[in-house]
Amino acid sequence: MKTVRVVAAVICDSIANKNKIFATARGYGEFKGQWEFPGGKIEERETPEDALRREIKEELDADIRVGDLIDTIEYDYPAFHLSMDCFWCEVETGKLKLLEAEAAKWLSKDELDSVDWLPADEALIEKIRKAM
Repeated sequence: MKTVRVVAAVICDSIANKNKIFATARGYGEFKGQWEFPGGKIEERETPEDALRREIKEELDADIRVGDLIDTIEYDYPAFHLSMDCFWCEVETGKLKLLEAEAAKWLSKDELDSVDWLPADEALIEKIRKAM
């Protein structure tokens, strides 16, 4: 099975004091409408942190500060294996604008279960809840 390496930004209001996290609903493809943490594929010769900064600039038109790695999620979708490095992030400059997603929400700890997460992203929710 093909492995796809990606990064995901768990963008919070403040890395130091996490009260809300930013989630987006996919605007395209097989999983359209399901919720995820923004990010994307790591390109050749790119560090996960550099890939995350590039992807968030492309998807949300903002510059982020990448913090600690939360976890690497390994998940088997029917057509491929996903290896996803998930990092705490916060907005450094700019405002988050939806350039690819169909919707977005800032979620508090109590609201984390209020959206239909993609399976790989759902695997991260308990770790996020414990850190908030």
